[in-house]
Amino acid sequence: MVSGEFGYKREVYMKKKKKEKRVLVGIFIFLLLPMSIPLFWLVSKKWEGEIPRFEFQDQIDNIGVSTIVTGKATDQKTGLKRILISLSKDGNEITLYDESYPSTGFLRGSAVHNKIIRIQIQPQRIGVSDGEAILKVRIWDYSWRGRDGNCLKLNKRVTIDTCPPEIQILTRAHNINQGGTCLAIYRLFEPVAESGVLVEEKLFRGYSGYFSDHDIYLAFFALPYNKGSGTRILLTATDLAGNRSVASIPFHINSKRFHKDMINITDDFLRCKMPEFEGQVESSESLIDTFLRVNRDLRRSDMETISNVCQTSASTMLWKGRFLRMKGSEQKAGFADYRTYRYKGHIVDHQVHLGIDLASLVHSPVQAANTGRIIFTGRLGIYGNTVIIDHGFGLFSMYAHLSRLRVKTGQTVERGDIIGNTGSTGLAGGDHLHFGMIVQGTFVNPREWWDPLWVKHNVTEKIDSVLLSIGEER
Repeated sequence: MVSGEFGYKREVYMKKKKKEKRVLVGIFIFLLLPMSIPLFWLVSKKWEGEIPRFEFQDQIDNIGVSTIVTGKATDQKTGLKRILISLSKDGNEITLYDESYPSTGFLRGSAVHNKIIRIQIQPQRIGVSDGEAILKVRIWDYSWRGRDGNCLKLNKRVTIDTCPPEIQILTRAHNINQGGTCLAIYRLFEPVAESGVLVEEKLFRGYSGYFSDHDIYLAFFALPYNKGSGTRILLTATDLAGNRSVASIPFHINSKRFHKDMINITDDFLRCKMPEFEGQVESSESLIDTFLRVNRDLRRSDMETISNVCQTSASTMLWKGRFLRMKGSEQKAGFADYRTYRYKGHIVDHQVHLGIDLASLVHSPVQAANTGRIIFTGRLGIYGNTVIIDHGFGLFSMYAHLSRLRVKTGQTVERGDIIGNTGSTGLAGGDHLHFGMIVQGTFVNPREWWDPLWVKHNVTEKIDSVLLSIGEER
């Protein structure tokens, strides 16, 4: 009986102790919880496992004589600790960039989370020869993981190439008229980023693909109407590593004198035409002021539009033979005519007419001068309703002041197809066709392209001569 009573009391005692223990544990947890939550948050934040990132700003596959490598390093968690970039070749590793970023405090990490890196690599100066190499990027952050934090290891295979591309000119004669077109054919011996004929500062791109040997390029280039015998003309090529070659090209420039014309602006003309440009230029109470804005500012804007439209051309020669001139037409204005505008006895403006005006019967049908693809149709400032055709290899034809458009952008047309009708839309005083020829954004004299002998001597015979030299038929 005593034994049973003792056992019962012991059991009650043990239950009491367990209850007190649970209460103490609960109190401990209750007291510890406010401190453990921020501690857990701090540890988890500093123990983060996100690896820093690095992104090259440009595609880097080749390194030339002097190549700029730009990239962006990021670490949005604990911040950047160190960035190391090196170039490894033939067992040697050369440090190109090494920068560390101090911590702002034991618990804070780095204040630098984004860093733009710009390195100029000049292999010859640092004793690196041409060939395959590895561009190594190593980036550490301030994470507590590991000994030095999270580490990005990025290896980029590159080719060191410090030799400029070789250029071989295949055409011998390059006679070009002021305001005219010329063709150069040349061979390259490695892939290039760009090549062509440099006329002063403008590059006329070369196109491959006409010949079976894709290392042979054709480049149609233009001499602007206002450039004479002292103009610099060179062949140039830039390879994939950025190395640039320049080669002289034998050429002769035939100087030309262009017509001067006086145009009298009347109030009747202004009242008739200026409302057409409402919304295209800043309005003015003075019609002559509106005219000057149209003739200067809108003309300049139109030229920029034409240049942009003609930036891209088919990499094939779509045309063949001479270009057509509008049937039964009479020339009313010539290419590069220097126009002086007079209003009420005073000279108010000067402009250059970059096309040939052809007039026939009112609303005469307009033919495509040669085969090509329509790249522009619509209203174009001073030119009114306009069609531009891409004939490939950077050659374009333009038809302006049309009363009606009969084609759509993207459509392919054959030589002689009707594309519209003559008119007087835009800054035109009467019904006519403004016809222009454009070489990679530069207007040239259309008369050359109408002349079958010019096309034969300056284009066809050059191509045939190269075909013969490489044993290929047209």
